[in-house]
Amino acid sequence: MNLFKSIKQDLPASIVVFFVALPLCLGIALASGAPLFSGIISGIIGGIVVGMMSGSQIGVSGPAAGLAAIVLAAITQLGGFENFLVAVVLGGVIQILFGVLRAGVIGYYFPSSVIKGMLVGIGIIIFVKQIPHFLGFDNDPEGDFAFFQVDGSNAFTEIINAFGNPTLGSLVIGAFSLLLMIFWSNVLAKKAKIFTLIQGPFVVVILGIVYTLLTKDNAVWGIESKHLVEVPTPKDFDSFLGQFRFPNFSVITETGVLVTAFTIALVASLETLLCVEATDKIDPDKRITPTNRELIAQGTGNVISGMIGGLPITQVIVRSSANIQSGGKTKMAAILHGFLLLISVVTIPMWLNLIPLSVLASVLLIVGYKLANPKTFKSMLKLGWKQSVPFIITVFLVQFNLLLGIGVGLAVGILIVLRNSYKNSHFLHEEVDDKNKTVKMALAEEVTFFNKATISKELEVIAQGSHLEIDITKTYDLDFDVVEILDDYIEKAKMRDISIKIISKRGIFENPENFHDILSKPIKK
Repeated sequence: MNLFKSIKQDLPASIVVFFVALPLCLGIALASGAPLFSGIISGIIGGIVVGMMSGSQIGVSGPAAGLAAIVLAAITQLGGFENFLVAVVLGGVIQILFGVLRAGVIGYYFPSSVIKGMLVGIGIIIFVKQIPHFLGFDNDPEGDFAFFQVDGSNAFTEIINAFGNPTLGSLVIGAFSLLLMIFWSNVLAKKAKIFTLIQGPFVVVILGIVYTLLTKDNAVWGIESKHLVEVPTPKDFDSFLGQFRFPNFSVITETGVLVTAFTIALVASLETLLCVEATDKIDPDKRITPTNRELIAQGTGNVISGMIGGLPITQVIVRSSANIQSGGKTKMAAILHGFLLLISVVTIPMWLNLIPLSVLASVLLIVGYKLANPKTFKSMLKLGWKQSVPFIITVFLVQFNLLLGIGVGLAVGILIVLRNSYKNSHFLHEEVDDKNKTVKMALAEEVTFFNKATISKELEVIAQGSHLEIDITKTYDLDFDVVEILDDYIEKAKMRDISIKIISKRGIFENPENFHDILSKPIKK
């Protein structure tokens, strides 16, 4: 694949992702009780190494907020950061084994309602946690997405305190940045192509630096250093190299190290697979990420990150969604963002430290709002209780713990499916006529999200130029997740010159626009 074919879209997107990732790398390191530079290292490795090895075209990897509590406890329990790095390396090796053993298939078995609930839940977290930074009240470090904070407060009390103690300079430049980006995307981008090539977030970051310089000595309008990005600034190249830390392999056989390694591998793999499923769902081009390859890529990244002093890496929905919303098309956006992190911390850390956190918060406010768009709530509620109950439960519990929300949402989804299932819950039959290049697919009486992987795999191998007949005359219950897969495939079929005929109790439909319209028609008697 030519990585440079979409460089016009990928380069601007990579700059936006870079500005989003930079404070998150630093904040997650701070929240993890690790050296600040360790967050930068994992961001660089996640962008360049994982980006090159991954099969995901729009996913972006780096240090994960969901692992911060595990890292914080492990550094103390294992007796230091160097001992913890051994667990990161071993965790990466275990992830590679997961990929080789094809454990990535787990990612296909999360229902759509739960994945959408995760996306909306994370969007709410991002939005809520940016408000204190937007107002210039930064007691909680950027990148700490926990609801309950170490200082005894929580996300909501932090907002109340922030409104009571705003910093005028941060609020002014943050509000101006937010309004400019909304105007940029909704008005200017439609007027001239230059406004799509140059992204609004890049412009507001430059304006933020200019604002910091102009108001540097102003007691009223100026911004204190604690409300700016704080990248480590080494005096020379030797002191830069001195920031790298290396694992103490003398503790490799200790039980605590091995337990921590397995915990990192398991949690990082689950978070990655969930993120892969989520980003594939919001990918405008409807591409499917090979999950086993992703686990191998993530594992390799963690081995390298641990070897040079970095934090554990996962694919991260915040960076990935920022990439998608900024127009990123291929993995080049993720790779370039990694190189931007590397080049900037080596050459211009003093300029990065002039960026107001409120400006970056304004970027993330838009990312959070788009993930938690109220339209998603309305659409899920319209689908009925089978979809809305797991969705709402996941949204709520994700606020407190990502894996708890996903786990409970999945359990509720399974119970709903079991409640409505028949003995023969699913059946898939394929009949190929080589002469006419016709593929016939008959769906069973009940088809659930458990069949997503099988149906997706069967559809993907249908040759270009074929004629596909899908028979749903015997299907009484077609799960929403499967309907989404068929809807997505109808769009792909147009690109691959595949004609589609749907045979149903509602009639026969040639090359339909989508599957939802067919299911909404009355059954013929």
